[in-house]
Amino acid sequence: MVSGTILKLMGWKIEGSFPNIDKAIVIVAPHTSMMDFVLGRLCFNSLGIYVNFLIKQELFFFPLGFILRGLGALPVARDQKNNMVEKVSQLFRSKKRMFLVITPEGTRKKTTNWKRGFYLIAQRAKVPIYLGAVDYKKKVMIIGSEFQITGDANTDMNSIKKFYIGVTAKHPENFSIGKID
Repeated sequence: MVSGTILKLMGWKIEGSFPNIDKAIVIVAPHTSMMDFVLGRLCFNSLGIYVNFLIKQELFFFPLGFILRGLGALPVARDQKNNMVEKVSQLFRSKKRMFLVITPEGTRKKTTNWKRGFYLIAQRAKVPIYLGAVDYKKKVMIIGSEFQITGDANTDMNSIKKFYIGVTAKHPENFSIGKID
């Protein structure tokens, strides 16, 4: 309730709704500012949905690490090949209810190389993918419908990227969907 009021006072609204399900991966883009996290947190809190999210391991120092874990953060060692996809897939399988928010860019810096970990996790854990967006021009948090995986990762990534055409990032110069085949 409070989170929804804060969003409204900030001039933001939520477009779309989240289904009554127990598990999902929600990819959210663009991610060019820490404000994206704040808005996303307010959005999910206002919907009554507790989410986990992946964040670089370097931020898990005292006391920030304690706070991040309390907010649902899961540390990622980006410089190591530590089978994060399998670890998160197992975590999904072990939980009765879990929603994981992932930014496919994997960084706030400009990149055309979107990560595919969310796609692999969804396949292995057998959970749906939902598309979400933060549009600063329209001041709207968009909750899209379920994305149906075809099994063709390249085709699916192109379709996913098309969802974000026309969405305005806080720092548009740092957002790119890259090449769509």
